[in-house]
This record gives sequence, C-alpha cells and structure tokens, in this order.
Amino acid sequence: MEMTVSASDNINGTLILPIYEGTESIPEDSERGLSQTMKSQINRVLADGDFKAKKKTTMSLIGGEDGKIILAGLGKSGDVNAHDYRKSGAAVFAAIGKAHGSEFTVRFSNASVSEMGAFAEGMMLRDYSYDNYKMKDDDSDEDEKQIRLTCGEKEAEELTALVTKFRGITKGVHLSRDLGNCPPNDMYPEEFADRAWEWAKQYDNVEVTIINYDQAIKAGMGGLIAVGKGSSRKPCMVIFEMNKDIKGKCPVLVGKGITFDTGGISLKPGANMDEMKYDMGGSATVFGTMEALAQTGHKGKVVGITCMAENMPAANATRPGDVIKGLSGKTIEILNTDAEGRLVLSDGLWKAGEFNPEYIVDFATLTGACVVALGHEATGLWSNDEDFRTKIHEAGNAVDELAWPMPLLPAFEKEMTDSKIADTRNLGAGRWGGANTAAAFLKQFVPNVNYDKDSEQITWAHMDIAGTYWGAKTNTMVKNGATGVHVRTMHKLITDQ
Repeated sequence: MEMTVSASDNINGTLILPIYEGTESIPEDSERGLSQTMKSQINRVLADGDFKAKKKTTMSLIGGEDGKIILAGLGKSGDVNAHDYRKSGAAVFAAIGKAHGSEFTVRFSNASVSEMGAFAEGMMLRDYSYDNYKMKDDDSDEDEKQIRLTCGEKEAEELTALVTKFRGITKGVHLSRDLGNCPPNDMYPEEFADRAWEWAKQYDNVEVTIINYDQAIKAGMGGLIAVGKGSSRKPCMVIFEMNKDIKGKCPVLVGKGITFDTGGISLKPGANMDEMKYDMGGSATVFGTMEALAQTGHKGKVVGITCMAENMPAANATRPGDVIKGLSGKTIEILNTDAEGRLVLSDGLWKAGEFNPEYIVDFATLTGACVVALGHEATGLWSNDEDFRTKIHEAGNAVDELAWPMPLLPAFEKEMTDSKIADTRNLGAGRWGGANTAAAFLKQFVPNVNYDKDSEQITWAHMDIAGTYWGAKTNTMVKNGATGVHVRTMHKLITDQ
C-alpha cells in the first residue's frame, strides 16, 4: 500500500468514512464532493439503523457512477480512543474487496491527529499476507492500493510524520511475521543468520555478528549446543548491534529462536506439531524490532541477541537425565528435552552482560502453561524489577499489546535450583505454575552488573509470547499466522515515542 496525507477535499476512488455509533446522518464536514444520491443512501442506512457503527464494523455502499463508500464503525463517541481508531482501520482494510478498486480517500470527522494516525496504522498492520508458496494466476495481480488521508492544513505535517513513523514500525512487524510464517524447511538457524547478515548491509549503523556451531562449542555455550546438536542444521547465535560506537549503557534484547521444535527425545504429540515453526517467535521479535528501529532512524545504541537452534531427536541428541554446563558456568540437569527454549536463552542472557546493558528483555514462545493462564489475550511478563515491569506493561498498553505482570516468587526459584546433582534443573517439580518456574529458571542466568558477584543483578524482564505470537484470533491487526507481537511495544519502550 502507498499512503499519503492531503489537505484537499477531492475524493479519489472509494471514500472511507469513520463514524460514531448513533450517528443518524452523514456529518456535515464529510459531505464535500459526494453526489446527492450517495448522501441520500448514506443517510438512509444511518437513519434506519442498518449500520449502527459499532466498533470494528463496516458497510460497503456501491453507487456505480455516483461513487463507492465504506462506512467504518468507531463505537460510542464518548468511549472511543486511538486503539478503537486503529482497530477500525484494520477492519476497513480487511473488508476491502475488488469492487472498491485500488484508490481510497479517508475522510475523518472530529478526529485528533493521534486518532487519524492510529487509523492509518491499523490499515498498514492489516495490509499483510504470506502467500510466498502459492501459485499465482495471471489475473490475480492487483494494483497497489493508494490510500489518501485527508485532514486540515494545520494537521497535515504532524499526520505525515506519524504515518512515516508507523510505516517504519510496520515494516518491522511484517518482517517478524515473515520470519515466523516461513516453513521450517526454509527457515533454519543458518538461514536466519544469512538473512540477518544480508539485512544489515542496507544500514550503515547496524552490524551483525554470527557465532557458528564450532565457535559456540569453543565459547562454552552448552545450552545452545545441547538443544541444537541433534539436528543436521546446527545452532548458532546471531548478534545485532545498532549504533555500537555510542558509549554508555544500552537496551539488550534476547530472543528464543527454535526454528522447529519436535521436543527432541521428549517427543511432542503429533497433533498441531506443524505450529512449532512459530517457536522462533522470540528471535523474530528481536529481528523485527531492530528493523523498526532502523526504519525510524533511531539514534541510540541497541543490541539484539538471537539464540537459533532446531530441536530434533537423533542418536546424538541430548537426553533426559543429561547434565550440561552453560556459558555462565552453571550446570543444568535436563529433565525434559522439550523444555529447550530456556536452555538456549540461558546462554543468550549471560552473553547479554557483555554489552553493558541498561536492561535486558527476553522474548520466547516458552510455555503452554502461559497460554493456559492467559489464553491468547496477553503476554506473560516477569521481571526482577517491579518499576521496570510496570514500564513495559505501560508501553504495551500504549500500543494495545497487553503484557500481564506475573509473579516471580522465591519459591519458584528454589524449585528450579533444587537439583540433587546440578546447579539448576530445566523443569519444575510438578505441573503447577509452569510459566512461573520457567521464568525463575531464566533469572538464574541474568548476570550481575559487570559480571561482579557482589554487584546487583542487571535489570531484566521475561516476556512469554507463546499465546500471543500466533493463534491470537482476537488480534484484529492480522488475519492469521504470526502476529509480530511486541515489536511495537519494544519500539515504544526504547524510543519513548
């Protein structure tokens, strides 16, 4: 899609009219350029209650030579915020059919610049499909959609800036979705690394470093190696550095990147195993966030670490009962090889300490227990710092990506360090609180400042996106598949914009 901002009253193509619930006739400031026939048709459906303008609803009016209209419901005027405008924009884009053509004019009534921008963002986010593997008919090609947002002259500059920002952030979201949706025969650790390497070439301020299998062994990344060694496609760690020459502390993002998860020797049931291609959603979030920051010209230093592996059963695969030593030097008793994401993250979190973090945030499609607790409506959020946890929660709320605070109790930590033969264990003692014990395990590998045992632990948060990275049917910003969740949250957190 191509989206522009204009102060002109001209109507190009289909007119999109966002309106409030209870509107009984077309607003006066929206009538300009409409034929009398279309005005009458709109007023009739509004007065008769045929279109009630409830949130996320649409109605198409095709008037032939008189024009085409899409009515977009916003809900009750006193109960509408930017989130509702964003959802309305997404609903409109989802409703666009071939009959509407390729040109559209959006005309707002009594909307703020932030609300208009949110509507545009919703359209951009919903403008996504993953059809790389589908045959295309010669007649199936559609012209690129041209969207023109109209506003007053005073608002045009500010709205243009918002559209530009959201366009950049959306590219990061779509990249995250592309990575997650890609089938596992074509998306594996080295392929992810290659894409990151090629991606970085377009930016002067971004560098990518790849730690390959042999280098990971030499470095002592026992968690990463233990998960990935059973696959013919070996694990690696991919490190993104933006504006690396800037001095001082910086945000460090760490992502779980299991490109396919069979469960290893602790083999998963066959039902829905195809969805385990999404188990690299954490690394996709990190990569997408780096793209969003690069696209919007972020000037600060940011580091991303992605821990890439394919978890497969094989003669040389890690077994339940094995004990490994990770990058931190701590030993881990493997009780279940399907609790693998925390193993690769243990090395990534420890590695993060090398980059002088202001804070560390990790992302992982980590536990089914989190989905049981929160469904597909919210990401689980744990932190060793309540103020920082609140800051992430508020950043998520600001962009309508809910991250729900979860408990990190000493009892959970004790449970995960209660191995009789190792420093830690990768599974809790029972089925209860599995998402919490997983977070407690990760906390054991968050380094102290400067790796000094007498220093405080680096500020850290863990986000379990198992329920929100895919399968989130209530996420109206995407039709299906990977959602790209929390790219927008992290952009908000890091840039405060």
